[in-house]
Amino acid sequence: MDNELDQALDAVGPRLRALRRRRETTLTDLSAQTGVSVSTLSRLESGARRPTLELLLPLAKAYGVTLDELVDAPPTGDPRIHMRPVERAGMTMLPLTRRSGGIQAYKLILPAGADRRDPVPQTHEGYEWLYVLNGRLRVVLGEHDLVLVPGEAAEFDTRVPHWFGGADTEPVEILSLFGKQGERAHLRARPKAKQEPQDD
Repeated sequence: MDNELDQALDAVGPRLRALRRRRETTLTDLSAQTGVSVSTLSRLESGARRPTLELLLPLAKAYGVTLDELVDAPPTGDPRIHMRPVERAGMTMLPLTRRSGGIQAYKLILPAGADRRDPVPQTHEGYEWLYVLNGRLRVVLGEHDLVLVPGEAAEFDTRVPHWFGGADTEPVEILSLFGKQGERAHLRARPKAKQEPQDD
């Protein structure tokens, strides 16, 4: 058992280094984000420092992964995602994906009577896909000002100035797929079967 524990802990360093490189983050930036010194982070990644809960918790938070993912805990066989709601900018975000990197999925809930001020479009790296589940969603994208209803979707490059919020005073629920590196969400559908020509 001790040998298995040692092996698991030895693998943490390379996993931390791979995560940081995938995110294109420097040790200095990570140190500023976590409060862990650059030398400690470097020693953790090289295996010269044994990982502790005190060090792993801020790193897991910075990378947006679970502790299980950092230490490569064996799977429990439970496929459920235990969502932890996050309040941000007046909306509730429920993460629907557990893995780091790649396209991330969220359910977003904008409360009834949400902020009705004039939109202030923002830009950032990435690509986003929005699908309206309930309510009416106003999307301001570049020169466009649209209202999406349940069943409608929008897909856009987030480098284009954009903003979204409730179109009225009712709550809005949406699904969001977001890729920081600009990944597009691709929906695949089978082509319609060709109809045989009808004989007259």
